[in-house]
Amino acid sequence: MFKRSRGWLQRNRTPLAIGAGLLGVGYLAAQWTLSKINETRQRMTDDRIARENLRRRFSQNQEDCTYTTLALLPTATENVLKALPVEDILQELQQRKSEKIARSSTANSEIAPSEVASTIDEEGKSLGSSSFIHASQIDVEGRDATRPDISAGKTKVQLWNDLKISSITRALTLVYTLALLTIFTRIQLNLLGRRNYLSSVISLAAIPVDSSRISLENRDDDNPDQDCGNDFETNRKYLTFSWWLLHRGWNDIMQKVEQATKEAFGPLKPNDSISFAKLSELILEVRKTMEGATDTERKERKWLSFVLPSPSDEEVVLRESGVSSEQSPPTSPPTHNIYEISQILRRLLDETADLVDSPTFGQVLTGVLDAAFSVLVDDKVGPEAYKTTVLQESSNEMQIQEVSGGVVASTMDLNKERTAKLATVLAVFTRQAHEIGTGGSLAGTPDSDFPQIPGLPQSPGKEPNEYLAAMEHVPDLKAFSAVVYSSNFDYEHIETDELPKPTVPASTHETVAPIPEEPADELESAWKQALAKEDGKDV
Repeated sequence: MFKRSRGWLQRNRTPLAIGAGLLGVGYLAAQWTLSKINETRQRMTDDRIARENLRRRFSQNQEDCTYTTLALLPTATENVLKALPVEDILQELQQRKSEKIARSSTANSEIAPSEVASTIDEEGKSLGSSSFIHASQIDVEGRDATRPDISAGKTKVQLWNDLKISSITRALTLVYTLALLTIFTRIQLNLLGRRNYLSSVISLAAIPVDSSRISLENRDDDNPDQDCGNDFETNRKYLTFSWWLLHRGWNDIMQKVEQATKEAFGPLKPNDSISFAKLSELILEVRKTMEGATDTERKERKWLSFVLPSPSDEEVVLRESGVSSEQSPPTSPPTHNIYEISQILRRLLDETADLVDSPTFGQVLTGVLDAAFSVLVDDKVGPEAYKTTVLQESSNEMQIQEVSGGVVASTMDLNKERTAKLATVLAVFTRQAHEIGTGGSLAGTPDSDFPQIPGLPQSPGKEPNEYLAAMEHVPDLKAFSAVVYSSNFDYEHIETDELPKPTVPASTHETVAPIPEEPADELESAWKQALAKEDGKDV
């Protein structure tokens, strides 16, 4: 039997060898295929996790931008309200009116007031009514001694003219300040968010794969060193530069807005009637003076001086903002100037300046201002002063103050011909200035959902800031933020003394959209791609 078996094997050894070889090859091929499938599945899983992580970080970053804007806004509002004391002018007019009534009561045989004075007194009743301003906004105990006497040597007509210019200028200045603060905060926090994200990726990539030791180092999001990219001081100094807009930039904006307002509204008197369409045209004229009348002028308009200081004033910002007094306890005595601009901080400031000076910034700013002026004119001044009707389905569209369109479009044609006294319109502008500058919550967001931010009021009855909410829903702003957060990943250098500079994993590169050289043109191109993706179009 053994001989027979041996003989059979000898006769069939070639087919058996071929069969065994085929089985081995099939087994190896199957194992290789399974390994590739598992590798692909793992890569897809890692890629999905990386994208979700990036999306989560980006969404959280945008919420932080909103809360930061709300926390900083009251500072600018306080400065604007102090520079344009409309309530003090009104109080002076009311005081003069009371004195006149007192004199008339003691000498009722005196001649009757003139027609102009009578008309002005009638409008004074409108402006002095409870619908003009809240009682808490008037200093009933007397004017602040630190403020200059606004009525010194001025007649009643001059005070009314000051009231007209100041009330409109104050509301428009706060709109521009809020728009610039919103975009500037987005730029700052998205640039820092990008650095923090890359810092975490590089830290994870630096962990040896074959390390047999157990590391207790905290690399999660709750690690403060990790959150700050191991450069807390640089981040703090960089964020401090919002001080310029809050304390200096708003004043330059106010002067330009005031000059444009005088040119547009100067000939009007408080007792004049003005149509809704005419008011829209005058507001549009102010916007054209501020932003430019054409697309080319708006793209070439420079806003950098309002949001960032010149290099010679950078040390002033760090000193005036108290950056030295808030320093964390140093581990060793400082050996350098605390106001010195480091290389990393200089790179952040230069990139911020490039973004603010880019044509895309002007386009985004125009869209944000369109949304804010639509709320101011269409949703506030129109219904309150002109009793206009706003279509509910059109509430999210830019209905009346779209400077980019070059024409004035109303929600309904019937609203265009409605008229109202300019004094009534001024009352709405005065009241809206306080709503624009409120540090409340977003429209539709309960205060209970707000994180406790220092300096941000958290009263249960806090009114929402509808203007900021409208700006937040502008698609251009979202796309611009995404471009800033995801751009220049390949060119971001995060300096560290402890870790080498390893190669970022492939899955990380797949989740970002790097912008190579020529940042201005590529930024605009990437921004357009982000807009197309926002609209669901293929790029």
